[in-house]
Amino acid sequence: MGSYSIGEALNMVLEKSFWKQKIVELRMREEWETIVGKTISKYTRNINLFNRVLTIYTDVAPLKQELLLGKEQLMATINEYFADKVVIEIVIK
Repeated sequence: MGSYSIGEALNMVLEKSFWKQKIVELRMREEWETIVGKTISKYTRNINLFNRVLTIYTDVAPLKQELLLGKEQLMATINEYFADKVVIEIVIK
């Protein structure tokens, strides 16, 4: 068995137990305004991350349309923010 640093071992445990996804979802909720900006944050009700699919809830029709058109850019922004591919698809509801 090879030797791992504490950080590497912790990362392996998080990956195998799916805790990492939950931690990313919690961080995303806490830092949503920083990631997407004040306006989008203000008009989104909730966000959920499950199996790397981000679901964004909003009641504002123009924002839904804007988010649909900018899904690829938003995905790139989120993945860049977390320095990992945490989102592979975005669903707007």
